[in-house]
Amino acid sequence: MRRTRTSATWIGVIVFTAVLVLLLIFILQNTQSVQISYFGATGHVSLAVAMLLAAVAGVLLTAIAGSLRIWQLRRRLRGVTRR
Repeated sequence: MRRTRTSATWIGVIVFTAVLVLLLIFILQNTQSVQISYFGATGHVSLAVAMLLAAVAGVLLTAIAGSLRIWQLRRRLRGVTRR
């Protein structure tokens, strides 16, 4: 049988649900409070939230760097095709 878009979407939903369940377990097991300081601002958050924020920040920095590189390569490619 061939795979369809619907089956691919269904598999995506199942994987996404599994990741969410694992994330929920992670948050529930890491509830101790930690102090966070960032550019002079301080506060207390749970360890899980602090770790998830750090992971999201890392993903965003990676996405920004990758997007800039793709933009740079596209500009260079457009310059080559115009000549």
